[in-house]
Amino acid sequence: MATEEHPLKPTTEKPKKPNWKQKIIEIKQNITVEPVLACYVVPSVLSRLATQNLNLDKACRVNKNYGDKVCDALIARQGNQYLEEELAVQELIAGMESWKNVLLTAIPSFLILFLGAWSDRTGKRKVCILLPIIGELLMCLSNIVNAYYFYELPVQVTMFFEAFFPAITGGWISMYMGAFSYISDASDEESRTFRVGVANLCLTAGTPIGSVLSGVLLKHVGYYGVFTLSCLLYLFSIIYGFFYIQDPKTAAIKNDTKDESSDLRGFLKSFFDIKHVRETLTVAFKKGPNHRRTKSILVLASISFIYGSAYGEFTVRYLFCRYRFNWDALKYSFYNTFYIVTHLVGAFVSISLFSRRFKWDDSVLGLISNFSKIIGSLTTGFARNSTELYIAVAIETFNATSFTALRSISSKLVASDELGGSSSSIRRMREDPTLKQ
Repeated sequence: MATEEHPLKPTTEKPKKPNWKQKIIEIKQNITVEPVLACYVVPSVLSRLATQNLNLDKACRVNKNYGDKVCDALIARQGNQYLEEELAVQELIAGMESWKNVLLTAIPSFLILFLGAWSDRTGKRKVCILLPIIGELLMCLSNIVNAYYFYELPVQVTMFFEAFFPAITGGWISMYMGAFSYISDASDEESRTFRVGVANLCLTAGTPIGSVLSGVLLKHVGYYGVFTLSCLLYLFSIIYGFFYIQDPKTAAIKNDTKDESSDLRGFLKSFFDIKHVRETLTVAFKKGPNHRRTKSILVLASISFIYGSAYGEFTVRYLFCRYRFNWDALKYSFYNTFYIVTHLVGAFVSISLFSRRFKWDDSVLGLISNFSKIIGSLTTGFARNSTELYIAVAIETFNATSFTALRSISSKLVASDELGGSSSSIRRMREDPTLKQ
């Protein structure tokens, strides 16, 4: 009987590697909500510095009536001969920032109680993503109006509409809930940390682009140029999201929507049904495998401690740099760009190396992030000059990983039809501490 010369000889033929066209097609097929997130962040950061300066400008010229000589020097930060006037203007702005933050967080925190459960029932993530962008567009248009009627409208009116339009459309709370629920629907547990990290990188990468351009554009094209460009970017984000984002089919099929009425009254009755608030609030306290309830409570507590202090720092950082180091808007924009780019590098290393290659647990990423932040914050508080302030930023390199780790842990604890409720709880815990700032 004949025998094989090389029995069971393994084949040496290697699978063909995809060419560059196939790689581009694959990347394109996997790109969904990421461009919308990036185009949402860029104009938001781009207009932020112009908005802050517009408020300071109005407070000085309209509310305090200090005159052009004083206000021009304060806005340009030319010397420190007007420190008393600077403090008076900053006190006025800081007082209004407190109620602005309340308005900007209280309304979305109320809406998210119903929005998360509604999104889970209907599988509609797209509207939760696009509606906040519409609110930002309206806010940007209101800033153009307030800049045009500069002396007719006081700073209180400007800051009210800065908070009102984003608040009634859900703001960042709705955007994050919709975007990360969408990503969790479209990914498995093995790839979820990486996908969440990539989405977070898009948010982070959009920030330095807007930040580095904000000071330069404000100096050369003024309020009208910055706000108009921001409006165009928001409009592009809305159009792209409308045509290229599709609600996950699995969520839409799984959820029963027979009780949803097509008329407005029926929709409002179903949307604001109080039982859905109970569903949203109890998601984190449901018992489940792998110590679900204990881990969920610890995640929410961590979010409250981490982001409560972060919001407080963010609110006063610009004023801190202006007062202690005599910085103008351009210097601060360079610092803020360095801050974001450094955190972007840290986040990229964490998700690509620590998470994807080394397979480190999400909790380890969180510990590294918080240790980095603690040391960096102490260095910032005791900084005596600009160099030490930049060193503090370098120490905080891995701080941006906190959100990725906590979001990934939370999404792995709940079922797919509870992602909206879980995301709502996370966003409320992130936003509620700002009411105390």
